[in-house]
Amino acid sequence: MNQKKSYRTAFIFVTILFFLWGFITVLVDSLIPRLREVFTLSYFQAGMVQFAFFGAYFLLSIPAGYILSKIGYKKGIILGLVTMAVGCLLFYPAASYRIFGIFMFGYFTLAAGITILQVAANPYVTILGPEKTASSRLNLSQAFNSLGTAIAPALGALFILQDKVKTTAEIEALDPTAQTSYYISEASAVQTPFLGIAAFIIIIAIVFFFVNLPKVGDKEASNDYRGVLKNRNLILGAIGLFCYVGAEVALGSYMVNYFLSLDLAETVRETSFMRTIASWILSTGISASSDMAVVGVFVTFYWTGAMIGRFIGSYLTTIFNPARVLSVFAVGAISMILISTFSLGLVAMWTIIAVGLFNSIMFPTIFSLALDGLGDDKAQGSGVLCTMIVGGAIIPPAYGFLTDSYSFKIALILVMICYAYIFYYAWTNKRRAVIMNN
Repeated sequence: MNQKKSYRTAFIFVTILFFLWGFITVLVDSLIPRLREVFTLSYFQAGMVQFAFFGAYFLLSIPAGYILSKIGYKKGIILGLVTMAVGCLLFYPAASYRIFGIFMFGYFTLAAGITILQVAANPYVTILGPEKTASSRLNLSQAFNSLGTAIAPALGALFILQDKVKTTAEIEALDPTAQTSYYISEASAVQTPFLGIAAFIIIIAIVFFFVNLPKVGDKEASNDYRGVLKNRNLILGAIGLFCYVGAEVALGSYMVNYFLSLDLAETVRETSFMRTIASWILSTGISASSDMAVVGVFVTFYWTGAMIGRFIGSYLTTIFNPARVLSVFAVGAISMILISTFSLGLVAMWTIIAVGLFNSIMFPTIFSLALDGLGDDKAQGSGVLCTMIVGGAIIPPAYGFLTDSYSFKIALILVMICYAYIFYYAWTNKRRAVIMNN
């Protein structure tokens, strides 16, 4: 009973981390419009920000797994938090001196801390209890991660982007003194939230220093990656994560453009129910709003669907085989994309948004299934899996290239291939479970 209580306490504290990194990751996106003006970035430089984030996963996930195998999960969590705090603090001099290189280093450092947390927290949740309920626990923790991503845009708009960010042309029209004053004001708008975030992260790190986390799975592993890389289930799961992250980010990144290609802005304005939703989210009338703003508000439901689905998935994976649930959700995602592809208007819009609901359980379920049977090598397996989050930097550009060269309808085939592979992985994993049980 005491061990169950210890596991429950540890699970609550670690789940707080899932919320934290989800919240901070999306909050940084809210700062991009300000950062672009503070550093006078080109669109290419602004795009490099995402490469810095996903690059951290690609470069540091396996080293993080190695470090965790040496120092254990608790110290790994604290290391990740401290690294995140350092990254946030680096934004202060970057904004003061308006040096883009310092900002990129700071953002990479922040992403490195989140990477360490991901590599540590995901496998740690899977071993805080019976292996058969690992997917359920990870889905529940990831649901709170999605809660953080859902809350952050609203708070970012309320506290960070509440005043108007000037365009480059407007800034160039100011006299030198006014320009300097504006840049100082913008730098402060960036520095203040990041200093607050850094302080909060440090407090969380101190709390974890004193929290008594159960030492499960902290036995030192061999640190020979040849062993885990020979595990077929892990490798298939890693490819599945690559496909999932790439597909989710591709759809989310280009969804507004997809809606515009379907001429949905006017449909939204002419449909009473849709107009009411858009007006409520925008907190203003939509007649004078840009087409991009009018359709863009509905992308919120794509990410909110992922949050709701994870809460549902945490229950479903306790009563059904997680691999079976994953296969059903993969089929659901493919079905929604097919309907959207062959539809027009609001049907095409809501079916592609519904993919977010089916995305919900994929990351935590694939992650937990891929780690199944790794024992004390889970930290290294987690490193391999987190490396494949780089799919978010590879598949979206390929999706964009297909759209430029052909059309959105053709590009969606790439995304469906990703979900088809996830179905394949779920099917092979279900067969594996049957063979092991027999």
